[in-house]
Amino acid sequence: MGVMNELIDPRSVGTLTRILAERAPAVRWAQTAAAASLLGDLNLRARTDLVADALVADISTGPVPGYTTASASFRGALAVPEFTGWVLWPVSEAAVTLALASGTAEDFDDCLALLAELTPRLTGEFAIRRLLARNPDRLLAAILGWTGHADEHVRRLASEGTRPYLPWAVRVPALVQRPEATLPILTALYRDPSEYVRRSVANHLNDLARHAPGAVVDTARQWLAAADANTGCVVRHGLRTLVKKGHPGALALLGFAPASVAVTGPRLDQEILSVPGELTFAFEISNTGTEDVRLAVDYLVYYRKANGSQSAKVFKISTLTLAPGESRSLSKRHVFRQMTTRVHHPGLHALELQVNGAVHGRTEFLLEMA
Repeated sequence: MGVMNELIDPRSVGTLTRILAERAPAVRWAQTAAAASLLGDLNLRARTDLVADALVADISTGPVPGYTTASASFRGALAVPEFTGWVLWPVSEAAVTLALASGTAEDFDDCLALLAELTPRLTGEFAIRRLLARNPDRLLAAILGWTGHADEHVRRLASEGTRPYLPWAVRVPALVQRPEATLPILTALYRDPSEYVRRSVANHLNDLARHAPGAVVDTARQWLAAADANTGCVVRHGLRTLVKKGHPGALALLGFAPASVAVTGPRLDQEILSVPGELTFAFEISNTGTEDVRLAVDYLVYYRKANGSQSAKVFKISTLTLAPGESRSLSKRHVFRQMTTRVHHPGLHALELQVNGAVHGRTEFLLEMA
């Protein structure tokens, strides 16, 4: 994360201050300039908050305090090509802070328009969340109009900014409580000409699958009924978590119907494994039915938690088609190493295969710390 923190560094804050001083000289921008020397070892989010607070403080003590000055200053700065990059995250956050403090519908709407103007320079997906939290219905109605925007960055913002579980972003309870609220936006964009936009749509759909799987499968089915050349890819990516969870509707929609198969294994290359280390396992799958079968083959690792319980995580192996009576031998290597996102605990673990959502062959092994 250290490299990420440097996305907002003293040099970028200095450049921001210089541009604002040139384009909006009525504001002194003294606290923004001072923020460049205060970044220290702060993480990216903390740096964003520090610079945003400085921008708000400078504008609030200027000759015309409030959102109107922020809007004019930031729009003026857009005339400068260097007004770009991650330092615009605090700019967008400052604009939202002042618009919400104003409390007027005019400033609320203008701030939304400003985020659309800023997002080609740096995404406004994080700052827009607080506008969504304040008035989700007003914002979602306006964002739906962005789906026809000429700029792909604005169209992507319509999808990405409204994701229920957007990484790094604040949660908006209304987006979780009302999964149907953003589906019109996704439906307007799933055939977008830009892969950048379509990938956001798929990730958004995958987010919704966490708490509204039925609505997600129904929506994906409607999209496939009115598909273009890219829709299959969007749907597969959007249903990836449901497929890993063995959701019958998602599997069937992608052509992975319940299948008559025999699974032998998995066979582990070792029963006691030290971290860091690698575990290799092998198995065979046979089609025992009378028709060709399309198979989604995954495996689950049951990790031991600190309290002694186990928690499963699904990993993909392959998709394949077997003719009646056909068998296939497969193997896979799984790496165990300590990571910031996963801390391994010694003790009993397990591995299990999953074929079209059905589990097979649970096998246990012992994990030790080297």
